[in-house]
Amino acid sequence: MKNKMSLPPQEGEARPSRCPDNSAFKQQKLPAWKPQLTIESVLSSFFLIGGFCLSVGVCLILAAKSVREIQIDYSDKCSDCSKLRENSSNWNKECHCSVDFMLKEDILGDVFMYYGLQNFYQNHRRYVISRSDAQLLGRNVNIQKSYCTPFTTYRNGTPMAPCGAIANSMFNDTIDLFYNLNSSVIQVPLLKTGNSWWTDKHVKFRNPKSYNISSAFAGTARPPYWQKPVYLLDEEDERNNGFVNDDFIIWMRVSAFATFRNLYRRVRRIRQFADGLPAGNYTFRISYNFPVTKFKGRKHVILSTVVWSGGSNPFLGIAYVVTGTAATLTGFVITAIHLKLRKKKTYFQK
Repeated sequence: MKNKMSLPPQEGEARPSRCPDNSAFKQQKLPAWKPQLTIESVLSSFFLIGGFCLSVGVCLILAAKSVREIQIDYSDKCSDCSKLRENSSNWNKECHCSVDFMLKEDILGDVFMYYGLQNFYQNHRRYVISRSDAQLLGRNVNIQKSYCTPFTTYRNGTPMAPCGAIANSMFNDTIDLFYNLNSSVIQVPLLKTGNSWWTDKHVKFRNPKSYNISSAFAGTARPPYWQKPVYLLDEEDERNNGFVNDDFIIWMRVSAFATFRNLYRRVRRIRQFADGLPAGNYTFRISYNFPVTKFKGRKHVILSTVVWSGGSNPFLGIAYVVTGTAATLTGFVITAIHLKLRKKKTYFQK
């Protein structure tokens, strides 16, 4: 009976074509580091990770608690304007309201003003993709082939600039802050530029090339819900006008959650406000343009400081504390199991 097992090729015989070379790489003989997991290394890793995460988490939570913040809901306080805005035929009528509040203590350092929206869902897929990045780069494109539908052109064929649902729903309330000092009213100087990222301003958003901003958008029209065309977003500063307007850029960065806030202004630290906002009575004067009652939303204005870790959101600190606690508890559980099994092993050896 013949032996069917394959034998290694003898000297002088042809080697099988599929046989790998007798090299260290192809025969998997290269030197490798194979960690030996001992009880000491495993436990030390768990306790070190737990201690590190707990320390970082506590620091983040303490930093978040040190942020000074005041949040004011003006949805109900501007109810008359809200009712006016629910009728779309009143889009060209101005409506103003005022909200008074008091700061009991000084807010020192850089102070940021945000607007906040509640129950406004920006995470719907059709809403998220409803934009034309090529148009926002200042290119001459056919927006009818983009995802901007139905906010692409008017019935007469005039294209919208900018197109899409995101741009059409841009937040357009105007908020001014006033400081009531004795019998005088002082307007708090606010910075409306420098609030967006450098990459947004110089890479992702650009105006069409032309000799002036108005001619760059000639032949286009504003979105349906806008009160003025895109080249009049900031008539005082041409570098902050058109597609490179800071308010527009920040709005185009959609939120993942239904409740969110966007940076609106920064307090300019000059004169009485060189150190921040002093304690006293203040007033928000709001030009109400953005309706929210139809989708049961709310609007807020927030004054806040920032720290090295960001704003007042403690989520990251809590996540670190939870991770550190889980790692530490796991280390104690493994220690208890090891001690219990070691006693049994010693007993059996005897």
